[in-house]
Amino acid sequence: MADPRGFLKHTDRETPDRRPVDLRLMDWKEVYTDFDKSTLKTQASRCMDCGIPFCHNGCPLGNLIPEWNDLVYRDRWSDGIDRLHATNNFPEFTGRLCPAPCESSCVLGINQPPVTIKQVEVELIENAYSSNWVTPVPAAEKTGKKVAVVGSGPAGLAAAQQLTRAGHDVTVFERADRIGGLMRYGIPEFKMEKHFIDRRLEQMEAEGTVFRAGVNVGVDVTVEQLRGDYDAVILANGSTIGRDLPIAGRELDGIHQAMEFLPQANRIQHGDEVPNQITAKGKKVVIIGGGDTGADCLGTSLRQGAEIVHQFEIMPKPPSERAESTPWPTYPLMYRVSSAHEEGGDRVFSVSTEEFVGENGKVTGLKAYEVVMKDGRFEKVEGSDFELEADLVLFAMGFVGPEREDLLDKLGVEYDARGNVKRDDKFESTVPGVFVAGDAGRGQSLIVWAIAEGRSAAAAADAFLTGASDLPAPIVPTQVAQR
Repeated sequence: MADPRGFLKHTDRETPDRRPVDLRLMDWKEVYTDFDKSTLKTQASRCMDCGIPFCHNGCPLGNLIPEWNDLVYRDRWSDGIDRLHATNNFPEFTGRLCPAPCESSCVLGINQPPVTIKQVEVELIENAYSSNWVTPVPAAEKTGKKVAVVGSGPAGLAAAQQLTRAGHDVTVFERADRIGGLMRYGIPEFKMEKHFIDRRLEQMEAEGTVFRAGVNVGVDVTVEQLRGDYDAVILANGSTIGRDLPIAGRELDGIHQAMEFLPQANRIQHGDEVPNQITAKGKKVVIIGGGDTGADCLGTSLRQGAEIVHQFEIMPKPPSERAESTPWPTYPLMYRVSSAHEEGGDRVFSVSTEEFVGENGKVTGLKAYEVVMKDGRFEKVEGSDFELEADLVLFAMGFVGPEREDLLDKLGVEYDARGNVKRDDKFESTVPGVFVAGDAGRGQSLIVWAIAEGRSAAAAADAFLTGASDLPAPIVPTQVAQR
């Protein structure tokens, strides 16, 4: 462990400062400032000798959190990154994008602010890169087996890296023009600059993973070719069908899914030309959905120069402290303010949209009303109707499942009751040799779950190909309902 009395001596939780709002709205760079190493060591020293480290259970990857906290405190950074990489292929992604359920289950968090686990994680990997410790890890020997990974988000990349290191010939297919999945085109630059993805892809290519972007499997590569050319397939194509709002006026121009809007903004940051770009510049924007994707739309709209932004959420405003319904060590229901929320916009809770209105085929506003929840159902508050001007409406209400045409239906996989690809406790679909990892099988979830599932599916595929596997498998699908 770190300092045995660290949590008694250092009761304050310290995290990096965010750049001033006026400054960061002028660019697309990440919002956080650098974090001093000595301060980080102090924060790592707050990790307790808690006997049972509940942070292990809070993290789907089973990260060895107390171990690398201790190693950072002792200035053993090389050993620390080895411990971190032992369970997590991409700590530079999770350290920026994961909501840190590990911190929610930190024992210190029972009566003090929890350890800054996520910050220690991201500082470990960034120090490793600056020290040139992140190098290719090629396979000791090749198996002669070929694996196709469909999808290049965190689940697909984790599965690909694990299988490449196990000696298989791995090809990752991505229908977009660049590798990275929603990390590339769904996550705004101010949350994670995309050179962090490119940096990791260089390592993976040096290890032997082959990337084929701009290939729509099921169309450009037929299912027959896929099954004929590869000994196993891993589906990591995500949950990409956005939840819609089929109310009056939905057909009006100016109403878009978040994943129509956000990828275009990211393409601009890549230097691409985007004809007829959906932009918030000078517009009255309403974002329907109060989660992370909605916050991403908010920060993007503000940087594009929106006139005003409202973010609607049908749920009531959460409490400022952990709700009784989510006791420690569960992930707490509570009011959170992201960097985007600091930057502007108006968050509106307990509201439901009834109708979109427009002129000449374009949206000009919407009608809505307040709601309360009774017996698990939302009921309208009589007399609460209101109208709001809007010339850009963005849906950020989550995703309902993977796209079936072109690939999944042609493969002949079956689906579960929620519309995800059905799989057994070894991540194998109902089609032999076809495995499923990430949101395509689990449903919309966190990046840390995607990586954990990619690693587990890789172990299952490796065992399928060779009869046994030494690859770690942090989870099985049956654990999903237990966590």
